[in-house]
Amino acid sequence: MSILTYIFGWPLLAALALIFVPRNYRVIIRAVALLATFVPMVLATKMFCQFQAGLAGYQFEQQIPWVESLGISFHVGVDGLNVGLILMGAIVAFAAACCSFEIQSREKEFYFLLLVMTGGILGAFASLDLFFFYFLHELALVPTFIMIGIWGRGEWKNYATFQITLYLSAGALIALIGLIALYLQSGANTFDIPKLIEHTQSTPLAAGAQNFIFPLLLFGFGILVSLWPFHSWAPLGYSSAPSPTAMLHAGVLKKFGLYGLIRIALPLLPQAAQGWMQLLAWLCLGNILYVGWVAMRQKNLNLLIGNSSVAHMGFIFLGIASLNLIGVTGAVVIMVAHGFLAALTFALSGYIYRQTGTLEMSRLGGLCRQLPFIGTALLMAALAGCGLPGFANFVGEVTVFFGAWKVFPLVTGLALWGALMIGALYLLRAMRKVLHGPVPEKWSGLTDASNIWRKLPYALLLASLLVFGFFPRLLTEKITPDAAKVVSSFKFQVSSIQSPATAQLEAENLKLKTSTIRNPQSAIHN
Repeated sequence: MSILTYIFGWPLLAALALIFVPRNYRVIIRAVALLATFVPMVLATKMFCQFQAGLAGYQFEQQIPWVESLGISFHVGVDGLNVGLILMGAIVAFAAACCSFEIQSREKEFYFLLLVMTGGILGAFASLDLFFFYFLHELALVPTFIMIGIWGRGEWKNYATFQITLYLSAGALIALIGLIALYLQSGANTFDIPKLIEHTQSTPLAAGAQNFIFPLLLFGFGILVSLWPFHSWAPLGYSSAPSPTAMLHAGVLKKFGLYGLIRIALPLLPQAAQGWMQLLAWLCLGNILYVGWVAMRQKNLNLLIGNSSVAHMGFIFLGIASLNLIGVTGAVVIMVAHGFLAALTFALSGYIYRQTGTLEMSRLGGLCRQLPFIGTALLMAALAGCGLPGFANFVGEVTVFFGAWKVFPLVTGLALWGALMIGALYLLRAMRKVLHGPVPEKWSGLTDASNIWRKLPYALLLASLLVFGFFPRLLTEKITPDAAKVVSSFKFQVSSIQSPATAQLEAENLKLKTSTIRNPQSAIHN
């Protein structure tokens, strides 16, 4: 059995086991949840370290036929596109379980949903079958609505619950229509993603079919990722959610749509993708600029963090829209880095809320004196969000900018201005209000994270950002060969439609470029 099956199977089995644990056995319930997220984190770390970059095909692969008449099988495997996402998801899930001590009511139900959410999204990232890819995502998505509705906070939590349910259900339905149409139009009679890619490379879909399916996937997945202007559900939903839910959804689950675009839409629908990338590049400016301006006006720390999370999605969309090796590699790096960053910031804001009972920045101040560890971690998270060198976010963003500059110089210039000016302005101004200045007398009794156990989730997420920031080749060397396959597949199919000779030249050029982009320094040099 593949290690991937254990990684996402442990949380799901533990969730089933919790059904039989009496609800008054709180210590056992928490211990099961912690163990069921700690083991996948260890296994995912082992898998990441054992992964060998550049090997043909998928690693740690397992395939079991299920409904053979429809071509559905249980098929899991990893390559450079998802190995980092699975590691990130497992680490964030353990950190979220550690931060779940804020839940004091219906703990059994909460941890059950948390484990289902964890197993679902890790399974979706590992799945190489369209049916299980979509099904496991939905398995992870449904607990989000319930957790916000029951354990959410604030006067807007009911409205946020309905809004996020409507938006994400609509996005998932649109994406489902696109996936079904893709299965029917491909003629491959299989849901297996590698077989679909192989079939469409030899027999590309008709232009009309591609132009019908691609926008369904783009906007279906885009709604799930909070692509502007379908983003308004995210800031309010995250600000109303309990911290562990916001950590898992903003950090991990939201990457599903981005991963779907790279894994499915680009290699299977290359001709249509080329026609939509110009629009996507301009839409991503809505995330970076418009949502950035909205974040500047926020007075609530969680709403600011939520809008900042949406703004960062714009950089990933920009990398995908570039359709070149540097840009796609940078997009995947940001997906991993943002997962750690979003989880860290929502975890820290949750700690502050538990201590103060408010996240209104005008009522806070001087918290770095009262909460030195939490305050320092929050400041470092803000600097990571600004793209400070040394954090993983910088590696991804600078790589995306170099990749996108070749294709969209005007859009890239505006995005760079938004990152350097707008993003830095609202994040640093928020840190000044929350962490510095005089300490209000009512906050004199606040207690910092006093022991290793309380500090562990924040330290783990912060360390992940720093490790991949100082040693980006740990990620980029794994991502680049498989990102090159996506780009070369895209270039080859588009060029072969236009000119077979051009297709051969494109394939040879991409093969040469792959060896020069093993790390950001060589990308910048090239």
